[in-house]
Formats: sequence, structure tokens, C-alpha cells
Amino acid sequence: MSNERDHFDHLETRSADARAAGQAAELAAQVAHARAQAPYFAETLAGVDPAAVTDRAALAALPVVRKSDLMDRQAAARPFGGLTAPGAGAMARVFQSPGPIYEPHGQAADFFRTARALHAAGFRAGDLVHNTFSYHLTPGGFIMDAGARALGCTVIPAGIGNTEQQLDVIADLKPVAYSGTPSFLRILLDKADEAGRPVPFTKGLVSGEYYPPALRQAWAERGLSVIQCYATADIGLIAYESPAAEGMIVDEGVIVEIVRPGTGEPVPDGEVGEVVVTTLTNREYPLIRFATGDLSAVLAGESPCGRTNMRIKGWMGRADQTTKVKGMFVHPGQVNQVVKRHDTVARGRLVVENPDNKDTMTLVCEVAGGGSDALAAAVAETVQAVCKVRGQVAFVEPGSLPNDGLVIEDKRVYE
Repeated sequence: MSNERDHFDHLETRSADARAAGQAAELAAQVAHARAQAPYFAETLAGVDPAAVTDRAALAALPVVRKSDLMDRQAAARPFGGLTAPGAGAMARVFQSPGPIYEPHGQAADFFRTARALHAAGFRAGDLVHNTFSYHLTPGGFIMDAGARALGCTVIPAGIGNTEQQLDVIADLKPVAYSGTPSFLRILLDKADEAGRPVPFTKGLVSGEYYPPALRQAWAERGLSVIQCYATADIGLIAYESPAAEGMIVDEGVIVEIVRPGTGEPVPDGEVGEVVVTTLTNREYPLIRFATGDLSAVLAGESPCGRTNMRIKGWMGRADQTTKVKGMFVHPGQVNQVVKRHDTVARGRLVVENPDNKDTMTLVCEVAGGGSDALAAAVAETVQAVCKVRGQVAFVEPGSLPNDGLVIEDKRVYE
């Protein structure tokens, strides 16, 4: 049973029809704004009627912006590759992530929208929060800091490292809430236990790493409730857990699509694919169909906590499976091009191996009825034409390939 006080606002519990209607207006307005104000989108959306982009089908027809392309775009047009609406001078901060990729921080109080996830984790006004995400050049510290302060919390900007000093601060100030990576929380708790020092944390929100179920259980047994969220420097909050801990609930400020890696084509619900996100409320950095490079899948149904938005299974790996075979780069998009050219092929996976230290690749195709020699020859010809590398073809029955989002499986072993 859920309690209305457990929810951040009414948006979390609205009906599917109300959400679709609200997001339709927001989506059309955001597409119009991006096209009018951001040079990159002025070019790529030039032929698009924003008023017609009001649902997922229309959104899926728009081009994808790939995170993997940001470095080159930004190098050609500093600092943000033409994807921001105002100039960099209108931003509160500029961050740098590995690449380098530069990320803007707008003037809004909760620019990254993490207050919603922190609220789901039990953070409330007046809480003292020990924030251990880095504040140095990368945006992690500010992403959580801004959300906590928007809730009315007080933040200790601890950052990473200096464990002994942090334990002194925790002992003196007694913060009740933790935000940071699960691994650093484990370090803090282990060091405190070794020294016989109490840690007053009762709740936490973690991100940025895999969160092992065993850790969740161990912390729950010591009275520490810790849930996780999924956020990026470019988008901010994408999805978050609730105490129900059954999948991640998509944030109300974005639309999430799961697409076949290397394409912009949505996959059926439940199939693993790449996470593509469209921001609805961020006017400074209005990313439309931003391909994160992360894998996930839609989780059926609604959360038992009463929040009604779509759920995803959380982070399931990386979608960028580009590999080099016989000196040539092969991309997931090329594999999908091959599959689309043959109507009888339902799905395909390129398996790369190196028996006798020689690269080979085989396109394993799901085909009803087992396929034929003629089809194998035709597909092999398409593989060479598209990928510029010869490959073998194998057939399996529909549904045989694993549902793990892999389009290219590199099984080479180097001795």
C-alpha cells in the first residue's frame, strides 16, 4: 500500500492517459524550442513539424544524438557542439567528463531533477546529507547536492577519499543520509566498524556503480535503507528505485525509449536494447533522443509503491559494441542493416572468434524453418557489402538468441 506522502508530487501517480496528454504538449514544445534555439537541432530537425511530435511513434522517427559522437561535435563547436539553447555564459557551471566531454549546468535550482529520487529514498527537509560524489570537474557532486538542497536538506560536500577525515566529520555532525557510490559507502562503514565508531546513516541513495543485492540486504539488516538511481551528466535523472525495489521508475521529466543498439528503432517491451532519452523540461540543454550507450529493458507493470510511470530494469551493460575484425571496424548499426535487408530474418547477432589466432565472424540469424543455402548465400553477400568483411551465416529458430542486447558478441581469446 502506498501513502500520498511517500510521493514527490501528483505526477508520479497520474493515470497513463493523463501522463500521455501532459507529455504530448511538453514534447511538442521541447522539439520546437530545440529547433529554434539550438544550432545542432536547427539543422537536424529542419524538416520536422514540432506540432506533430506528440507521441512515441512520432518521436521514434526523429534522428538519434549519440553520446559517443559528443566529443567530435564539441571539438568542432566549443563548448557544447551546438546542442545547447543559450550560450555557455548563461550556464551556472561547466563540467568535464572523460573524453573530454563538456556538460552544462543550467541556472535552475534542481537542474538535474534528482530531488525526486532523493525523496523516494526518504530524504526530507531538514536532513543532513553526507554527499560523497566528486565535486572536482565532474558533475556528480553537484547532481546530488542540488537535488538535496531543493528538498530542503543541508549538504556536507564530502567528495571522495580522505576516509578518516570523513569519519571524523560524520562523528561530529551525525548526518542521517548518504549519497554516493555503493563502494565508497561500504568503505566508510567497514572503516567505522573496524574502529568501533558508530555511523548514524539511516537512509541513502547510491548511483554510478553496480549495487549488489547482498550489500542491500546487509545494510538493511543494520537499519540502513539504501536504494539506487540512474542518472547521467548529460541528462540528469533518468530513473530511480522506490523502497519497493522492483525495477527503476522513469523520471517524470524525460521520455525513455529502448532501441535496438546501433539504430533508433524501438524494440518490443521486455527486449534488451539501448536507452534513448528525451528531456521534456530542460530548456538550456534540450536533448532530443539522446542515445546514452547504456543497455536496459522495459519492466512490465507498475511499481507496488503506487508510482505509475514506466519502469526499466536498470543498467544492464553498454550498447556500444563496435569491434575491429581483420583490421576493419564493424558497428552494430551495420549488423542491423544486414538484417533489415532480408525479410525472413527476424534478429541477428554477429559472433566474432579467432580460432588459430585468425579472426572469423558469423552472423547468427533467427529464421523460421531453419533457412536455406540460398538465403545463407544472400545474407553472406550482404554482410560483405555492408561490413566490407567476409562472414559466415548460421540459422537458428526465432527466440533462440539471448535477450541481452548484444548485436556483436566478441568471443575472441588472446593467449
